Amino acid sequence: MQESADDANIRGGDARIGARARASGTGPARPAPGPEIGVRPDGDRVVVAVRGELDFESAEQLEHALRAALGSTVGGVDLELGGVAFCDCSALNVLLGLRDQGLKQGKTVALRTVGPAVERLLTLTGTRTLFDTPCSDDGDGSATAADDSALQDLRIEVVQLRRAMQTRPVIDLARGILMASFGLSVEEAWRVLVLASQNTNTKLHHLARDLVSAVRGDPPADVVQEQVAAAVAKVRSEAAPLLGDGGDRLGD
Repeated sequence: MQESADDANIRGGDARIGARARASGTGPARPAPGPEIGVRPDGDRVVVAVRGELDFESAEQLEHALRAALGSTVGGVDLELGGVAFCDCSALNVLLGLRDQGLKQGKTVALRTVGPAVERLLTLTGTRTLFDTPCSDDGDGSATAADDSALQDLRIEVVQLRRAMQTRPVIDLARGILMASFGLSVEEAWRVLVLASQNTNTKLHHLARDLVSAVRGDPPADVVQEQVAAAVAKVRSEAAPLLGDGGDRLGD
């Protein structure tokens, strides 16, 4: 069917408008090309070389390439990022996820080369040492395994220290309350807290919180009061000489 003159004029006008837009640089922007990712084997490891920009839009492409590389290797993945001109936190999250996955499989992820953009991001986030080149004294990866184990122990210790910093104030308050209420020493008050915590199957800082709340007008449950009183009696019976009665109920 022959097209109408009006249709032809419309299409011709659209073509001319598109040509003018492209010539003036105001036409629709073309998507930026993704990063260049090259993979090559190197002994029992795989080297992944990346060039270009690593951002939110390219994170999925990077993740797929790195996971495939990790799955094809026995020892792990070495990264060459010297050609990366831009790198944001979305790409860093991909690298950290790859490292964690590698550790679960007994593999390592290390950096061979980095450009200024990647180096700056790793330094600012404190993650540079997580990708240090693996080393081994006897070539079987034992030193790397030991380092990873030590790193995990340090992480656990940091969590425990943070928790202790959060719970220590209320525990100290509860110990002071027991000292004032029952005439106990510092060591005896601590012993009462431990015994009552064990007998009520309650975490120590939860028990301490209940005791502090009792002084503020919210008495703890009867079972808590009973176990605290029993713990006080036990501690007093263990002490020499025996201490006099310093009170029967908390908050009285």
